[in-house]
Amino acid sequence: MLAERMLTAELTHHFATEGDAKYHRNGKSRKTVLAPGGELELESPRDRHSSFEPKLVAKHQRRMPGFDEHVIGMYARGMTVGEIQAHLLELYGTEVSPDLISTITCELMEEVTQWQLRPLEARRALP
Repeated sequence: MLAERMLTAELTHHFATEGDAKYHRNGKSRKTVLAPGGELELESPRDRHSSFEPKLVAKHQRRMPGFDEHVIGMYARGMTVGEIQAHLLELYGTEVSPDLISTITCELMEEVTQWQLRPLEARRALP
């Protein structure tokens, strides 16, 4: 419900910034997105002129912000695709295909490489 309220507020803000005194709402679209907590059913508001571009969950976006980062973090730590798949199922009850995990990691491979090459914090020697 919170995500849907945020999307509705985004649409209201969109109308206000457009300077249009008339609201041209055009119902809602249902979609399922993957979130760190599992699958989430959303009703995203639409406008009559299709000029509204939501920021929270963009048009055609199927994964909530943060989901990719979880997958990338596990991959960067050396987990295999199968281990990531099992981990997501165990923790979040979200069953994802190995293809989805591979797609996410391929899309963000540059970020994974940067994460792996980041400077490490200095460690203090034990007395």
